[in-house]
Amino acid sequence: MLHRMTDEDGQPTLADRPERVAAPERVGERIDHEDWACATLDRQRFVDCEFVEADLTELAATGSTFERCTFVGVRLNAAVLTRCALLHCTLRAASLFGATFDDCKLTGTTFLGCTLRPLTVRGGDWSYVSLRGHDLGRLDLRAVRLREADLSESDLSRADLRGADLGYAKLSHVKLVDTDLRGADLTAVALRGLDLTGARIDLGQAVQVASSYGAIVEV
Repeated sequence: MLHRMTDEDGQPTLADRPERVAAPERVGERIDHEDWACATLDRQRFVDCEFVEADLTELAATGSTFERCTFVGVRLNAAVLTRCALLHCTLRAASLFGATFDDCKLTGTTFLGCTLRPLTVRGGDWSYVSLRGHDLGRLDLRAVRLREADLSESDLSRADLRGADLGYAKLSHVKLVDTDLRGADLTAVALRGLDLTGARIDLGQAVQVASSYGAIVEV
């Protein structure tokens, strides 16, 4: 169910429109320029919905699911999503300034020209996500599952990727300057040619990097 406190100006609130907003499932709808600021989503499901220029600032969503949804120009600033799923969604020109993803699943979701800093990510499964060309510098992505994610041409400088699963991820032309990669799974990652200046890596990763250049590592 979705709730919102009555605003001081007496404008219609989300709770005043239960038939449209508080439905447990919404399919194929267009949410156009709606004001959901400070609203709460609790275990709701959205399928094939389109959010256009919607204000989702400080949205608090728990256990909710978005499947094949499109978010265009939406404001998710300071939103908090807990144990939510964004499955095969597309976010285009969305602002997630100060947003939090806590143990969320974003399998197959694509970000295009979004604002993603600062962003808080606490664990979760971001496999097959496309973050191509985004500024992810200084983000804390510890223990996040990014398996087969497309991070090509993104800036991960000074990011914390300790214990992250980057297996089979695309890292072409990624900036990894001063990035902490210790304990990250780099299985099948093309390491040759990456700028690892100042990056912190563990012994096993050092062997992987050397091997990518054709070195024969002997212990």
